[in-house]
Amino acid sequence: MDTENLSRTVKRNMYSWHRILGIMTIIPVIFWTCSGLSHPIIAHWFKLQIAHEYIKPAPVNKEQVKLSVNEVLSKNGINLLRNFRIINFQGKTFYQIKDRKNEMQYFSAADGVKLPDGDRLYAVYLSRYFLGDSTSKVSSITPVNSFTDEYKYINRLLPVWKVSFDRKDQMDVYVETSQSRLANYNDTNRKVFLWVFSNFHSYEFIAKITNNTARYTLVLILASIVIFSTLSGLLIYGFLWKKFKKPVAGQKVGFLRKYHRSIGLLTSIVTFTFMGSGAYHATHKFTPDDRINYVFEPEIKSRDLVIASTTLPVQWDQVSNIALARFNDKTYYQVCLVKKDNDSWKKQQVAKAETMFGEKDKKEKPNVAYYDAANGQLLPDGIMEHSYSLVKHFVAQGVADGEAACCEMMANAAADESAPLIISSSGYITKFDNDYGFVNKRLPVVKIALSTPQHLTYYVETATGRLGAKVQDSDRREGLSFAVFHKFLLVDFAGKNFRDFLTAFSAFGVLVVSVLGLIIFIKSK
Repeated sequence: MDTENLSRTVKRNMYSWHRILGIMTIIPVIFWTCSGLSHPIIAHWFKLQIAHEYIKPAPVNKEQVKLSVNEVLSKNGINLLRNFRIINFQGKTFYQIKDRKNEMQYFSAADGVKLPDGDRLYAVYLSRYFLGDSTSKVSSITPVNSFTDEYKYINRLLPVWKVSFDRKDQMDVYVETSQSRLANYNDTNRKVFLWVFSNFHSYEFIAKITNNTARYTLVLILASIVIFSTLSGLLIYGFLWKKFKKPVAGQKVGFLRKYHRSIGLLTSIVTFTFMGSGAYHATHKFTPDDRINYVFEPEIKSRDLVIASTTLPVQWDQVSNIALARFNDKTYYQVCLVKKDNDSWKKQQVAKAETMFGEKDKKEKPNVAYYDAANGQLLPDGIMEHSYSLVKHFVAQGVADGEAACCEMMANAAADESAPLIISSSGYITKFDNDYGFVNKRLPVVKIALSTPQHLTYYVETATGRLGAKVQDSDRREGLSFAVFHKFLLVDFAGKNFRDFLTAFSAFGVLVVSVLGLIIFIKSK
């Protein structure tokens, strides 16, 4: 074959492969770009505002606390419990007691009388408070013990109550009564968006038909095809354009190919970044995120509470709550103090949750004190002792589950909670940052960074005994890739609205190129 024929064959085959690769992924790309376009619109620009997103900690009303938790437990014959808190609603103060079955019971702090159906009533109270709606009828209230299509794993918190209101927007509010916090809220528009994004961007329907492995394998295959299609387009319409046939003036297909080429070249970089970071993100989904299984809240015997909760040596006008924690074979009162601040986290954390240019946080001093329930003595640096104990437990649990990072760390140590851990750094975290982002939901947490080759770091929520997150270097690389190349966090200096606009505009450009390519394919037939 002479050089001219070879060149003609190569060009013809390159065009053919570009068309084939493009047509194979045209539907997935349209799904990805359209659902991606909807994200900043629903999640940021037109996000439904809610009246309150948190309950500000306030000092316990000591005048309403006539009985200690010890007296309430004794009066109601409760010998074993998981934890307790002090809450206020309906103008009264109650002990919220989590029993050994993890069920919430409510008892008046004034006389110890049980409040029937207390957890349900408190869930409705919280929902109305967060929503700022005291009049709409509650159409249903349902306990949620597992994640659903509308309350997804990304919300992290379980168990919660789903409180649905009979309103025009069909609002559902999810609340975690055990910590008095808002878990999520969905109106009609957001429910539609969740369905669209879950199925068209994340391909959740594939997992329902098969499993998550098949789902993310398909995502990787399709993303790889789009990358190769973009590469072939760059070769044809960019580097080797002079060697290919030019559009004929006035020819319809030539006109379309001209704009397909120019817009395609402009969007080729963002196509690579979207698809490359998305594929990289998908590779990390093959290992299930099982943090919800990491919780340590052992049973506590009521007789271990030798010191009455009301006689602790604390300044009650500074106490916002009291709970329990058991570690190192001892039981402690966990006393939360009212922190005097300017609510910077509450007002700004969502805006700064996904930023790379936020202010460097100063080291926070924990506003939690630990008192030995046997003698009332203060445990110095108690929250760090508690956190270290939780991390030891979670490491041992990870080893038992066969997790590579934990097994590597414990290779030369016994796989139990007595094994030594070498801590490289620790800290009290009250704001989300690049390492512990908004996606993790839980705050405040304690950071315990271990001395391992992968710099394994645990974030534990001492209020619940739960794992907030577990991060190592591979997670940091993937997170950085997704933040920079998929969410464009490098342009945060220009503001979140500009970042969202640039992301949406880029996705729209990829959509236009894909549609033009489809039209050219149809017209060429």
